[in-house]
Amino acid sequence: MKKDSVKVGIIGFGTVGSGTARILLEKGGLLKERTGLNIVLHKIADLDITRDRGFKVPDGILTTNVSDIIENDDIDIVVELIGGINPAKGFILKALQRRKHVVTANKALLATEGNELFQSASDNKVDIGFEASVAGGIPIIKALREGLIANSITAIYGIINGTCNYILTKMTDEKAEFADVLKEAQRLGYAEADPTFDIEGIDTAHKLTILSSLAYGIPLSFNELYKEGITKITSQDIEFASEFGYKIKLLAITKLSEGEIEMRVHPTMIPNNYLISKVDGVFNAVYIEGDSVGATMYYGKGAGDMPTGSAVVADIVDISKMLVHGKVSEYKGNQTERQPYKIKKIEDIESMYYFRFSAMDKPGVLSKISGILGNYNISIASVIQKGRRIGGSVPLVILTHTAKERDVLNALREIDELPVVSEKTMFIRVEGKGE
Repeated sequence: MKKDSVKVGIIGFGTVGSGTARILLEKGGLLKERTGLNIVLHKIADLDITRDRGFKVPDGILTTNVSDIIENDDIDIVVELIGGINPAKGFILKALQRRKHVVTANKALLATEGNELFQSASDNKVDIGFEASVAGGIPIIKALREGLIANSITAIYGIINGTCNYILTKMTDEKAEFADVLKEAQRLGYAEADPTFDIEGIDTAHKLTILSSLAYGIPLSFNELYKEGITKITSQDIEFASEFGYKIKLLAITKLSEGEIEMRVHPTMIPNNYLISKVDGVFNAVYIEGDSVGATMYYGKGAGDMPTGSAVVADIVDISKMLVHGKVSEYKGNQTERQPYKIKKIEDIESMYYFRFSAMDKPGVLSKISGILGNYNISIASVIQKGRRIGGSVPLVILTHTAKERDVLNALREIDELPVVSEKTMFIRVEGKGE
């Protein structure tokens, strides 16, 4: 049945909820002018409805009772913006069961519980919009679902956590150490008081789970994704990377490889001349390769009230168009046409590698290390040795040609047991050829 107007209820009036509400209230006329849609912000539910958000909300919209939205027959679209798993999952399931469309920015919930949510949406013939769940204001979900629909995706590389990108940028520009930059990021509000989800790669992994599922038609597979954070990166590693012609970024990688899907998040050395390596500060970027279109890249703000609110409103508009024109949901979620791809284990991937050994400064050390690497079919591309410390340890840095991760792990395990190596070896995966 066609509708004259579409009523929206927002659950959560924090940063993103405020941005979304502000856009709907202040740009309702612009949206109607551009789309012909009359989108009405009907209710906002939050535990705190007294704090000033910096703009005026009309009387009668705010409530502390979520049921005023979920059980309200007048509301067509429920927007969940509280984050976390519970109670957000319960709210969304109730809304779907009442045949209300849902829009969410909740990447953690979608990555871990999304298969159940999309199945419920399909069962109830309603839609879930989730543009804001990955890369904030960058319309990357729409690009994958619509703009690149004619392509088989061969690879995606993403810088999709602004906190980590800010930290690594500052470490690179100021030759600072991780702990010091993290404290500054927390002081400036770029990092949470508990930054674990960001710096350990978990937030990035949530987002990559969603991108991989869209790109390859696989179930949301967060638990099968390899994730590693940036806490072990030192200014010394960044300096050595620069000497080889690379930058270090926390990269989200998914690609089709030998009939299997790679899904991995870890610090990665990228050549300085690659466009994505120039994405600095809190900005995000997603590089996508399609078999028809070739290489494309999407850049912008990955967080914040208005950029993320913009993505939420884009989903609201798409669903509203469907409702106003009397169409049923055409999106099949992740429940149909699933591909029989396996997720490749991290030990089975192939990559180039950076090794930093703490080795005794004495003759024969390099030959011992290179001999073990050779035994595991790992060939050396470049070597850097800094300083002299007779009788002490110095950094010995090696860049390899392509090798299998299983061989690398076995070789490093053997090398780290050598009496001439004083610390556990640092290694970083490398993507792309340096200058």
